[in-house]
Amino acid sequence: MRIITGKYGRRRFQVPTTFNARPTTDFAKENLFNVLDNLIDWEDVDALDLFAGTGSISFEMLSRGCRSVTAIELNFKHATFIQKVANELKISELKLMRGDVMHFLTSAVKPSFDLIFADPPYNLSNLPDLPNLVLNNNLLRKGGMFVLEHSNHNNFSALPFFTQQRVYGSVNFSFFVKK
Repeated sequence: MRIITGKYGRRRFQVPTTFNARPTTDFAKENLFNVLDNLIDWEDVDALDLFAGTGSISFEMLSRGCRSVTAIELNFKHATFIQKVANELKISELKLMRGDVMHFLTSAVKPSFDLIFADPPYNLSNLPDLPNLVLNNNLLRKGGMFVLEHSNHNNFSALPFFTQQRVYGSVNFSFFVKK
């Protein structure tokens, strides 16, 4: 795993080979953050990273100056790795929650965020429901952005708040802005 730029830029961390995560490719991640850098003032952002996996997206946001990141990851080994990297980088702005994303999204009390990123397993059975769960549960602040990574088998362009889709190889990002 590589952090591309910012405070922790060019740092590399060896992800254990036993992980079953599908991390966002460096190519897709770099292009995604090129788009986000033009849309977001990182210092004013509280972000949520759903299905955090290796924490790559969380660390990239924090490296660019994100005020805080809450990362949700169910897998114990993955969460342990994320915490290890956070400790190594001496990051205090990361709040790691080990748990089920769907349970988090439907729980009664939750904070709101300026940016929400989700990289669910592409074969997640209720992946098509994810945008509505995020956008209709007061998780996203007014003017906030939700970015969903998915395969080309999904098309979210007809959903409310959809603004654009970016495709980088086999990786698709759908952007939603809550107005």
